[in-house]
Amino acid sequence: MNHNDYRAWLQQDLAGSECPFPEEEFQRRRSALLAAMKAQSLDALLLTDPADIFYLTGYHTFEVAVHVALVFGPRQLMLQVPSIETGPAVATTRVRDIVGYRWEGVDEVLVPLADCLADAGKRIGIDTWHGSLRHGVIQGLMERLPGHRFVDAGPVIDGVRLVKTSLELDALGESARLTGLGIEAAAQAVRPGITDCELAAIGCQAMHSAGSEFMSMQPIVTSGRRSSIIHVNHQRHRIEEGDPVFLEFGSAWKRYTAPMMRTVTAGTPSARMQAIFDTTHRLYEALTEAMRPGRSFDDAARAGEQVLAPVASDVFFSGVFGYSVGAQFPPSWVEGTGFIARGQRRQFEPDMVFHLPLCLRLPGLWGIGCSDTVRVTENGAVPLTSNPWSLAR
Repeated sequence: MNHNDYRAWLQQDLAGSECPFPEEEFQRRRSALLAAMKAQSLDALLLTDPADIFYLTGYHTFEVAVHVALVFGPRQLMLQVPSIETGPAVATTRVRDIVGYRWEGVDEVLVPLADCLADAGKRIGIDTWHGSLRHGVIQGLMERLPGHRFVDAGPVIDGVRLVKTSLELDALGESARLTGLGIEAAAQAVRPGITDCELAAIGCQAMHSAGSEFMSMQPIVTSGRRSSIIHVNHQRHRIEEGDPVFLEFGSAWKRYTAPMMRTVTAGTPSARMQAIFDTTHRLYEALTEAMRPGRSFDDAARAGEQVLAPVASDVFFSGVFGYSVGAQFPPSWVEGTGFIARGQRRQFEPDMVFHLPLCLRLPGLWGIGCSDTVRVTENGAVPLTSNPWSLAR
């Protein structure tokens, strides 16, 4: 049975059987995106980011390393997948126009895409900065469609995805609950002698046991001097007496992730650890107060910088006070549609959701990080996660 016959059999009984949301939700999202496209005079979008495709159709799979594309426009909704992804394409979406290509036959990709885009119009939006858009694909399409213009439209769909619907907020709320269970389980297990890998396993088991799907990023656990190095992870190191233990987890619920950071100490924290922790808490309070409709991401970053100023020369901080989160796939839970940082002029709107990764690292000593995922409201940001904001277990 080839993949086309397989698709036909599946569509008889299983079409849309694992779609995460009702069709009305996707119609609302598509309508909002069509309006944004019209404002930019775009005839269609060629989308290759798995999260963008999920956002508009529900398509999801753990195999996100292969070429997948969605052609979206007023008259187009064509999903292109390799043969090995025929099952997910049928079961997780209600898209009727599913076009497959042989997994090993990438030469079959271009003709169906070019034919669909030829009918869509001359001005096609693409996300030029996303790694899922393969050079061979866009180069081949430009050669086959010399009269078409391909323009960067990443900000168009980003602007729509930034503001969450009620069903998205529900999914983020469930992720926040599961993330909290995982971090609490790991925090309670912190003691001298246990390894960082054991703590990651304890947290992971708690999240999966409570219902988490495969996560967009593995649990992060570091301790002692290693916690002063950004983006290293558990590696069979034992926790020593007095070590700060940095935990950053993010469960997945319907692909939505609400991450959280927490640092606990294996013993009594030093006065300097407590002082740096208190700075992270003041940062959090300043940011959530500043995250109001009508104020810019830059405004909130400046409020954070004022709190950070007394220790800015002593600690490493990434410079990003918050990033948007939503539906994502490996290798990251960062949605990438918005960043709270200097120079970011977009304004906050109700129901935007951000993770505030407030980690301050003293190189060669340790790092202290604490965070919540928060939702923007008219009165400032409110947490979805439930961080106790304490260095104690």
